[in-house]
Amino acid sequence: MADWADTKVSLSGQGTVVGRARTVPSGGALLARVGGIDVTARVMTGVTIAVDQMVLMVRRGSVYWAIGVVPAAPVVAPTPPDPVDDDGSGDAAPAPRPTVTTGTLTCVPTATATYRNGWRSDGDPVNSFDTYQGRYSGSSFGRMTGCAFYGTKPRSIAGATVTRATVKFRRLSSGDFAARTATLRLVTQSSRPAGAPTLNESTTGPSLSVDATNNGFVIPNSWAQAMVDGTRGGLAIHVDSDTPYIRLAGRGSWSAAWTLTISWRRG
Repeated sequence: MADWADTKVSLSGQGTVVGRARTVPSGGALLARVGGIDVTARVMTGVTIAVDQMVLMVRRGSVYWAIGVVPAAPVVAPTPPDPVDDDGSGDAAPAPRPTVTTGTLTCVPTATATYRNGWRSDGDPVNSFDTYQGRYSGSSFGRMTGCAFYGTKPRSIAGATVTRATVKFRRLSSGDFAARTATLRLVTQSSRPAGAPTLNESTTGPSLSVDATNNGFVIPNSWAQAMVDGTRGGLAIHVDSDTPYIRLAGRGSWSAAWTLTISWRRG
């Protein structure tokens, strides 16, 4: 028989310990091995223990009490409980609110240009030209369409929802000095095409007298959304008649001309 004298350790003061059952309970007690020592432990009423099972025991003074069997590790992790009703209403806790991000994107046009049987270049460079609408009285040239193209900047917030969009306009001298209203059009192209721009939706534009400025003209959210989504790329002023004849500043005359500001949110 093995001599355990060298392996015996003191269990004094350890409180709850684990041992291995050497016998089944008999007369309210069993023999168990704890820390290499065989000890007699009293068995709590109702506790069933088999030989070689791991037993949870409590020591009080010199007396060991077998209080239960140590169960095997679970095969399947337990299912987490339902959300706790913290407010006592009886309802499950609500799902957390989604994170909402907001911002403002400023889009300076990559080009301002006027189309009249071709892109005008008889003053400012073709990509910083002033923007005209209509036809000067008595001119033999065709009607004009003034455009602003925004490149890829609006698409930098793709996936966002537009909540507001404004454009800056300044009217320059040409035609009469009374306040005249431009007609805005939404343009397909995001950069100046070789030929005529493709005009789409229309809405009433700013009404300005000569030398007047509008720094926050509101355009439909859907127009800016189309530019964010990439289905449209620019703005224009255009009428299917000669009047009203209007000249709005382009990039060459005013650095802020046609600047588009888009307010947006995500979430």
